[in-house]
Amino acid sequence: MNIEEFYDADERRRDSEELELGGEWHGPGPMPYTLSYVVDTGELYLMAAPEAEAIEDGFGDISVDDESVEGLTVEIIALVPSADDLHVALDGWETEMGTPNSIEWLRARVSGFPSA
Repeated sequence: MNIEEFYDADERRRDSEELELGGEWHGPGPMPYTLSYVVDTGELYLMAAPEAEAIEDGFGDISVDDESVEGLTVEIIALVPSADDLHVALDGWETEMGTPNSIEWLRARVSGFPSA
């Protein structure tokens, strides 16, 4: 589902505090993922965003083309009861995040929690 569909499906998501746990998670492909936790729902999710295109204007300024909502895909990977449980389960995530296929490490660490 895309990010808008994700938020539309449960209004609690829009109002909830979210914890971001890094934006350089890696799967088997080249695209990085962002990991976030929705406090009110307990959802831990990965968001994949395609690389945005850098554009140079007539003045030499570089801007990044806005990513379309359709391209921002979301996968809920676990339902974690509390932020404390999340921090215990993902202890060491800052070190693991940038490694090749770090999403496999992540999935193994949250495998004891229910999935959505």
